[in-house]
Amino acid sequence: MPFVNIRITKENGEPTTEQKKELIEGVTDLIARVLGKNKATTVVIIDEISTDDYGLGGKSITEVRKAAKENKK
Repeated sequence: MPFVNIRITKENGEPTTEQKKELIEGVTDLIARVLGKNKATTVVIIDEISTDDYGLGGKSITEVRKAAKENKK
C-alpha cells in the first residue's frame, strides 16, 4: 500500500480545498501510472505547515520572507 506525505506551507489562503483535492487525485494517479499500484489502497496525506513552524538559518520562514521583502524595497 503506497503512503505519500505532502508537506506544504499554508499561506495566503492556499492551499485551498480544491487545490488539495487536485493534489490528492494527481498523486494517486501518478503512483498508479508509474508504479502500477492500486488507487484504492493509495494513501495521500497533506500536512499544512505554518511559516512560523519551520526555519532557515536560525529564523522562522515568516521572518526570512519578511526580511527578503524589505530588502527588495
